Amino acid sequence: MTDTGTYLYAVTSAPSPGIEDLRGVAGTPVRTIPCEGLVAYVSTVSLDDFGAEPLRRSMEDLDWLGETAGAHHHVVEEVADRTPVAPVRLVTVYRGDEQVKDLLRNRHDDFVDVLSTVTGRREWGVKAYVDLSAPGPAQTAPSLGGPGTAYLKRRQAGLRSREEAWRQAAMQAERLHETLSSVAVASHRHRAQDPELSGRTEAMLLNGAYLVESTRDDEFLKTVDDLRDRGVEIELTGPWAPYSFTDLEVRGDG
Repeated sequence: MTDTGTYLYAVTSAPSPGIEDLRGVAGTPVRTIPCEGLVAYVSTVSLDDFGAEPLRRSMEDLDWLGETAGAHHHVVEEVADRTPVAPVRLVTVYRGDEQVKDLLRNRHDDFVDVLSTVTGRREWGVKAYVDLSAPGPAQTAPSLGGPGTAYLKRRQAGLRSREEAWRQAAMQAERLHETLSSVAVASHRHRAQDPELSGRTEAMLLNGAYLVESTRDDEFLKTVDDLRDRGVEIELTGPWAPYSFTDLEVRGDG
């Protein structure tokens, strides 16, 4: 008989109706484990696939990782649509339900604090891009040397121009983040994504997450629209479950 484990998606303070047919990772049914006034959303998974050693191999398989992450986030978002939720990290697996109950008992106050923080609030993502490769205004100056001297001067001018472009971009990113943060309850700046990950050729000025009162969603969206300016492209995503604001270190048994 195949050994099984308990895959944890998220924790809430109350059960959510309407998840009876919800499927999670590897097509497994989603169920709940209530304990100490908290509710864990879990699936029973095979340890042949989700044990520590198989997971180490699977995490290097981008297709498997993408499919599993999509299923995980789908469960979290479905639950978040119904009740405040504290998501946990991808592939958090316990040996069984009793270990999940131990987690809810031992971290009870931490979960309650997080759920209190996110109640009535949603996460929005804002990314801002700028094309730093666009040439600046041409400058002509008399060359007092030969071709080598002229080349060095052009190279130095190009370096100064790029440094100034990055400096201006950093200042602009800070202004964007400060303005958006003024409408949010909490904010977090993630590391800017590499172009290979973002799929964009432009530089990412800002990769921000903002926890916003649901009653201020319209104000936040208007603020984003007001920040759209020439030379800067702003990408808005959400609302999401509050992944960036439920910073609980929860590890499975793997």
